[in-house]
Formats: sequence, C-alpha cells, structure tokens
Amino acid sequence: MNEAMNRVFWTPHSGYHGPGWGDRFFEGWYFRVTVPDQAQSFAFMYSIDDPKGNSDLSGGAAQILGPREDYLYCPLPATDRFWAWRNGLGLGHWGEATGDRPRYLSADAFSEQVALGYQATAHHHQGALRDRETGAIARWNYTIEPVYGWGSVAEPPQPTGGLWSYLPVFEPGWQVLMAHGRATGWIEWQGDRYDLQRCPAYAEKNWGGAFPQRWFWLQCNAFAAHPDLTITVAGAYRSVLDRLETVGLIGLHLNGQFIAFASLRDRLTWRVEPWGQWHITAENHRHRIEIVGICDRPPAQVRVPTREGLKFACWDTTNGQLSVTLWTRSPGQRAIAAEDAPDLQATSTLAGLEVGGSGWDAPWSFQSSPV
Repeated sequence: MNEAMNRVFWTPHSGYHGPGWGDRFFEGWYFRVTVPDQAQSFAFMYSIDDPKGNSDLSGGAAQILGPREDYLYCPLPATDRFWAWRNGLGLGHWGEATGDRPRYLSADAFSEQVALGYQATAHHHQGALRDRETGAIARWNYTIEPVYGWGSVAEPPQPTGGLWSYLPVFEPGWQVLMAHGRATGWIEWQGDRYDLQRCPAYAEKNWGGAFPQRWFWLQCNAFAAHPDLTITVAGAYRSVLDRLETVGLIGLHLNGQFIAFASLRDRLTWRVEPWGQWHITAENHRHRIEIVGICDRPPAQVRVPTREGLKFACWDTTNGQLSVTLWTRSPGQRAIAAEDAPDLQATSTLAGLEVGGSGWDAPWSFQSSPV
C-alpha cells in the first residue's frame, strides 16, 4: 500500500460509527465515479438505519443514480447481513448470498457467493443489485487509487467537521473520505458495459439521527483542463446540540494544495434557488472564490434518512454545469479587486448538484458573520 492510499484509508471517521446512540441512528455512504468519455456518472448510496435491529425502521438500502440519471433502489432489510469495519473504510450488505458470515471477500469469492449485495473499501468497490420495482440490474467491480483525502497531502487528513465532529453534537456528522481518486474496472448498467480506466472517483459519509432540515451540495472532480482539481461545497441548516445553525464549507484540492473556506471563520455568501442555480462566494485572508452551478433540466429524486426512515427528500443531478474562479491575494494586498486576473478558472458539465430537505419554496440566501 503506497503512502497516498494509506493516508486516505485512515481519513478521520472512515470507520463505522454504528450502532449509534439514542433512539434513532443511521449511517450512510456515497461513492461516485465519473466516466468523462461517456459524459456520465454513477453515484452509489448506501445506508443502514437503526442497525441494532430493534425498531420498525431497522434495515439497509442501496441506491444508484446511473447514466442519464436513471434511478435504482434496492432494499436490504436484514441488519444481520450488514458488516462494517470500525477502524477503516470497509462495509457491505448481503441480500441473496450463499456465504454464512457477511464479511469482505476477494472479488472472485464475492462473485461466486453474493448474488445480491455490495462491498466497498477505500481501494475496492464491488456489487450486484436489482431494482425492487423494475427488476433493472447493475453489476460492478473496480479498484480505486486514492489521490486526496481531506486536506493538504503534506499533512495528515483532516476531519471535515473539525475536532468537534468526534463528539455526538452535529446532526448529522459528515466526512469527505476521498475528495479525489482514480477508478479502474467496469460497471454494467442494464445490459450496457462501462469500462473504467483511472476515472475520477469520490467518497463521503454521514451519520446521526437524520439529515439536516435543509441543505445544498456541489461536487466535481472531472475538469477536463484541470484533471487534478476537485471541489466540494455544502451548506446546511442543521441541529447542534439543542439549537439550529446555518453553516457552509468549501474545500478545493489542486496540485497537492488544499484551500478551505468555512462560514464560522471566513466570509461566505450564497444564493441557491429551489432548483437550477447555485451561486456561492467566499473570501479569507489569502483567497477569494466564486462558484456557480447551473442545471436546466428537472432533477432526479433520491431517498435520504429522516426521523421517519428513508424518504424522497433530495433533488440531484450528476450532469450539472459548474464554474470555479479562484483569486489569490498578494502579500500586502488589502483586497482583491474585480478586475484582478484569477489564478484559476475551471468549468465542467459533469458536476454533482443537489438541494434537499424542506423550505425550498423560495431561494435560500445567506451571508456569514464570522467572529
């Protein structure tokens, strides 16, 4: 295992947090692979609800948002057929299988023993799922070469939510596990085969009692002119202990460097429409960034964990337009002027763009007031 792979393997919060605390708990994982030469993406979403198995909501599920944003949903209700590693990224859930003990298997053994289910680690992702209603089938098997976790490659990977994320105070917890990686292998989607040769890959996770009351999210690591560039943006109206707060975060990796903005310490503004337009700006003592996301098509809808279980409460595209413009302040420069030349201008039509939760009857505008 090379150094980069080892770093991502030990990204904070990679291990399983369940079965959790309190009377409601979920843990969810998101893996995305973009196939640039096909202009398509595969977004795999896994969740386990109330894994102790003693509630009406107990069970797991797998969802895939595939090419042309077709949707596949496969419940995996048996919690005793779910497994996960505590000390690193590794999980799986078996539906139809001949094995007697769910665990990580070699690729060949998984193909022989598991007819319905999945397994995922920091370096390998494999599965076979069937949609509950349509019978559509997806199969895949690919390896992953991690490039960036969360943070500069010169430092240990960082917790996305900061040091407080180690305590059960946020609703939910959130961690970018792999901001950028390369996937090699194959995916079969309803009879079509997609060969992967070092395609852009991404992974994140969340855990807690439910998703935020309202949120938006943008992610892209498929910029044709900047193959090393990756960006993740999120804003949320979430619960922290017994109060609600609005928070936002931007993380950009490029050429081994990590540039981050957070609403609790930096000037961050956004205006996000109920669907179709995202406009975010941020500035700190060193950098200024502007991010614009656009989608002119209706969204796909996916399920997310709520207090009442998995519900359709999230609207997505994996083929959004995204532009990123970054300026760097020179030493002694008091402010970045509008006419200053940017250090980076990048665009993509393969961005993940999302809104979710409630309160989307009007645009969401916000401006942080850092202390």
